[in-house]
Amino acid sequence: MTINKMTQTNRTVSQIFRFFDILAISLAVFVAVQFISEASFSDYLEVVAFFIIFFILSAESLGIYRQELNKVWLNTIMVIVGCCLFSFFLLLGAGFVSNTLNNYSREVILLSFIFMPSLMLLWRLLIYALVELFPQNKKREKVAIVGVSLVGTKVSEELSFEFGKEYEVLGFYDDRTLEDERTREHIEEQHYLGRFKDAIRDAKNNKMDIIYIVLPMVAEARISYIIDKLSDCTVKVHIIPDFFVRNLLNFRWHNVGSFLALSVYDTPFYGIDSVLKRLEDIVVGTLILMLIALPMLFIALAVKITSPGPALFKQKRYGIGGKEVLVYKFRSMKVSDDEKDKVKQATKNDSRLTPIGSFIRRTSLDELPQFLNVLQGTMSIVGPRPHAVVHNEYYRKEIEGYMLRHMVKPGITGWAQVNGYRGETKELYKMEKRVEYDLHYIRNWSLFFDIKIIIATVFKGFINKNAY
Repeated sequence: MTINKMTQTNRTVSQIFRFFDILAISLAVFVAVQFISEASFSDYLEVVAFFIIFFILSAESLGIYRQELNKVWLNTIMVIVGCCLFSFFLLLGAGFVSNTLNNYSREVILLSFIFMPSLMLLWRLLIYALVELFPQNKKREKVAIVGVSLVGTKVSEELSFEFGKEYEVLGFYDDRTLEDERTREHIEEQHYLGRFKDAIRDAKNNKMDIIYIVLPMVAEARISYIIDKLSDCTVKVHIIPDFFVRNLLNFRWHNVGSFLALSVYDTPFYGIDSVLKRLEDIVVGTLILMLIALPMLFIALAVKITSPGPALFKQKRYGIGGKEVLVYKFRSMKVSDDEKDKVKQATKNDSRLTPIGSFIRRTSLDELPQFLNVLQGTMSIVGPRPHAVVHNEYYRKEIEGYMLRHMVKPGITGWAQVNGYRGETKELYKMEKRVEYDLHYIRNWSLFFDIKIIIATVFKGFINKNAY
């Protein structure tokens, strides 16, 4: 089976899994209504529609429909239950905000939530059982990898795991022999098959069906030589470039007309992921604002009473794409000119602090108005913390990759903050670590990563000894 045919097959399987999940959601609500309520199923169509939207969005974000049949069963259980749980709370939040919760039986909704993951897991179990019943007589194609590197070993792992029933990975060829520690660093001795010339010889002797060339882009001459020599045999040849760019950020292939382009630095929020992230911000942000509205009023009064000046402080920060946005905070310092030519962060016992300034900064209460920024769309609940413009201009010259933080919206909380990297950054390494954590977040973003950060913020992200 060729890669294109396998891709088409995977798409078909994914569509089937989506269809049956939607069917399971509908059936769960139908059964719950029949058991508990005197209402009809049609009265709950709105609940079904919203749950389907929330579930599919979260499932797509986690990629559970890609290579579904090769998933680890325990992982499948955890992901499905997690998506159902997240969708359930989103549904409750939407109902609370729209004041429509009283229109439906809470018992029906709760029972539906219990039935949904059960039905989804049950039909998957049946599918897996049916797949195992079919005879696996199809001959697996033998694959060899030209190029020993981290990328090469990753390719081997992907082929062995996701395509394990179609491919058998024989091993690696490279001109760096086992005497080279760089070779021993990536593969075991038994997986080394020889030099490049040995790969060409073995291909001509039909010892493999497919070759993946995984060499750095700078090795263009070597790649061209190998390709030319392999044209004298019937082995299928594919190239997976081993990019030498160290700081790739959400790289992806896309088409520009008839040309194939690679994004080296890019945002993780495209298509469904973008919708899901915005939905998370609106729903969670609205719920939090409803809870903190009264405390915010008292804080605003305290700021006004204890020092002259406005309660809210607006400062220019870099938002997504490096564009300036106005970020709201409760004023914690005496009124002064914000735009200075030098970097001046708040320090311990800073004379500029108001009587309650230190307290609201240390407890992060000064940042509560930024939930207004979230609803505006200029910030997100989770993301890299925004810095003053003058700070950005300073650190972008000092730290490589600093501006990549702005591939996403700035956040009220972030991965760096819950790991202790917030507040004053007198030493450069502290800001370097903050940037490192921010870029890790952007590379590894998922809905559940956001939830993990929000939960961590509740327990350890508000109060910090480094915030003055």
